[in-house]
Amino acid sequence: MMRIVVLGSGGAVPAPDRNLPAIAMRYEGDVYLFDCGEGSQRQMMKYGISYAKVKAIFLSHLHPDHTLGIPGLMYTLKMIERKEKLTVFGPKGTKRRMEGLLGDVGAEIVDVQEIEDISNWNYEVADAKFTAFRTNHMLNSIGYVFETATGRRFDKEKCQSLGIRGRMFKTLEQKGEVKTKDGKLIKLEEVTYLKSGKKIVYTGDTMYSNETVGAAKDSDLIFHEAMFIEEHRQEANANKHSTAIDAAKVAKESGAKKLVLFHISNRYKDMKLLEDEAKTVFENTTVARDGLELNV
Repeated sequence: MMRIVVLGSGGAVPAPDRNLPAIAMRYEGDVYLFDCGEGSQRQMMKYGISYAKVKAIFLSHLHPDHTLGIPGLMYTLKMIERKEKLTVFGPKGTKRRMEGLLGDVGAEIVDVQEIEDISNWNYEVADAKFTAFRTNHMLNSIGYVFETATGRRFDKEKCQSLGIRGRMFKTLEQKGEVKTKDGKLIKLEEVTYLKSGKKIVYTGDTMYSNETVGAAKDSDLIFHEAMFIEEHRQEANANKHSTAIDAAKVAKESGAKKLVLFHISNRYKDMKLLEDEAKTVFENTTVARDGLELNV
């Protein structure tokens, strides 16, 4: 299971109730950040995410509102004498930007990797992987997909009723069968079930894009930026951002299960404006707030 926490749901300029963009995902004991806006480490402290366990940061693009939280985080990790490398992934230009932001701070523990060949890039963790896709915001801007593998899970009640316990589970996994104390041969398929993988999509900043629709196909959860409502469509187009309707179209056309809107302009105080517009296209929509937590 993944624990996902919205650390920052605002866009461009922070507000008292909205930090700059950052979403934390806890998986298999490690923490992964999608973007890292200013103040992200304090938000992690506030919402119970360990900054010491951040393994990688995935940058969608290099605008300051998505990157300025990294220097503070690195300085803190240096202060606690972290030894493990923290990998920062991002588009072309990320190395130069990190050199400018970090200088010598945390240089010995940060590993910056630029993603240029989108179609062939992936980053594997445990039984899951990250991939990337092009977005339509600025040169080289990208979004990310996180997918866990489909796998077998033990039916605890059935195993208990058949007397399967302890090392018998390991035998089942390794040999595909095991004998119980009464001599009955139990096949792995009899006491397990297939659990489908999960798919999480993070767009970063982007206009509506067919490529995003393709990347998000059949996803369980999409975090899609929604800087504007339709009333401000002209501004959205001019700055290559999405409206709530745009995000909802991506969710509907991709066959997603749930949509979370983030990167919300501070001009909107009533979140129902965005939610109601999106729901005219895609019903299962939530507008992110700082501290929103989802378990997938």
